[in-house]
Amino acid sequence: MFFSIMTSVILPILLLVLIGAFLQKKFSMNLSHLSKLLTYCLMPAAVFLNLYLVELDAQLLTQMIVYLLLFSLVTVILSQLLSKLLHLKAGEKAALNNSITLMNSGNYGLPVSQLVFSGQPIGITVQIFVLVFQNIMTYSYGLYNLLAASKSLLEILKAFIRMPVIYAVLLGLFLQYLNVTLPDFLMVPIEHLANGFVALALLLLGAQLSAISIRYFHRVITWALLGRLIAGPVIAFLLISILGIGGVIAQSLFIASSFPTSRNTSSLALEYNVEPELHAQIVLYSTLLSILTVTFTIYLSTILF
Repeated sequence: MFFSIMTSVILPILLLVLIGAFLQKKFSMNLSHLSKLLTYCLMPAAVFLNLYLVELDAQLLTQMIVYLLLFSLVTVILSQLLSKLLHLKAGEKAALNNSITLMNSGNYGLPVSQLVFSGQPIGITVQIFVLVFQNIMTYSYGLYNLLAASKSLLEILKAFIRMPVIYAVLLGLFLQYLNVTLPDFLMVPIEHLANGFVALALLLLGAQLSAISIRYFHRVITWALLGRLIAGPVIAFLLISILGIGGVIAQSLFIASSFPTSRNTSSLALEYNVEPELHAQIVLYSTLLSILTVTFTIYLSTILF
């Protein structure tokens, strides 16, 4: 089972990431333009289509919201405690806190979920809610950790309302609730855009990682990896058990907890010059090690739930 998951889910993803890294090394593509294409076009289409087609109920939404709030709270507390115990400098503390709490639910998590739950749309829907929640955490808690003094609440709100995935979620839920049937001339292009999301997301991830070189190993990296890749799934399992969540929803939440550190932590750290190299190294190491840890978590999800 473990090797079946590795070959059917992880290796296809790894191959696309490697192709992206190769293309970037050979052609030096404009990653900013590709990122905008993904963020403002393909990802909103994929998110909208899934929410528009799936059936949701109030109990599911309540379970996910409660779980996500508790999971984030526990990971925040864990990272804060570790920062105090390790007596970290301000920049190192920000790196550890963001690396444990913020995970790559976009161009890593969503493609994984689309492969794992290809026949169970509700599993992908759960991951979409995780993605939206993680975006909110990134542009609130994540930015607070990096620039608490110089980043105003208004600037954070502006960054949040510029995220098109938020509007894709609202529109998808609204049309699904009203049971509106979209005409083919709208559905066909939306489906084509959504189908292109997985490939471009993973190619872009590979291209971004190719710019990061393994240069050193810092104690913060060790604790960040343990917190994100090991403690994350443990915390998720405990919360899922306490809340009594089961089935595909439990599997999807459990798998989502194992994803590597968000690439946005590195981008924001570079933009605001807060330990950018340390953030980049954590993203690289966590993504590489997640090949094994995510595979094992997917395997565990089939046994536990």
